Amino acid sequence: MTRSSYPPHAGHFLISEPFMTDQNFQRTVVLLVEHGGEGSLGFVLNRRLDIGLSNLIEELPLFEAPVFMGGPVEQNTLHYVHRLGDRIPNSQQIGLGLFWGGEFEWVKDQIQDGGLSPTDILFFVGYSGWGPGQLLKEIEDKAWIVAPENADFVFQEDYSDLWRQVLKSMGPKYQIISNYPTDPRLN
Repeated sequence: MTRSSYPPHAGHFLISEPFMTDQNFQRTVVLLVEHGGEGSLGFVLNRRLDIGLSNLIEELPLFEAPVFMGGPVEQNTLHYVHRLGDRIPNSQQIGLGLFWGGEFEWVKDQIQDGGLSPTDILFFVGYSGWGPGQLLKEIEDKAWIVAPENADFVFQEDYSDLWRQVLKSMGPKYQIISNYPTDPRLN
């Protein structure tokens, strides 16, 4: 498998290698929101759920923002990535035009008042996490390809072909990988 050209960094993407057998990460794109000596944390972008935010938080009105399965860790938690900057108090910048978290009460108030656009925020149930050094080891073992940040891949209409789109955007050697079959025995 091809070695990554980019180091892992908040705002970058992790693209699973084409033959990964772990069902949690098979053909996924993970947006890293934290990476450092204490570990790494990110959210799977291409596992959209067929539920709305109001299904998770009953007091909220219908709000059409996408909800994704962020990963296998703590699936009883809700996280969000947005492009609202410091409009959401205490949010953290993770890349150019990308932010993570902030005061959820403010988000709820804005949803209830109609002051928040569903095209500016994504919600995630659970997250993907790695302990200290674990992600670097997995990258070294070529389980992940690291791609540079690109907010256009985070906020889009359809995420079903995201794995292939991100790989193709990285140039010719990755375009070849994007066409690998899920099961090489079927080639």
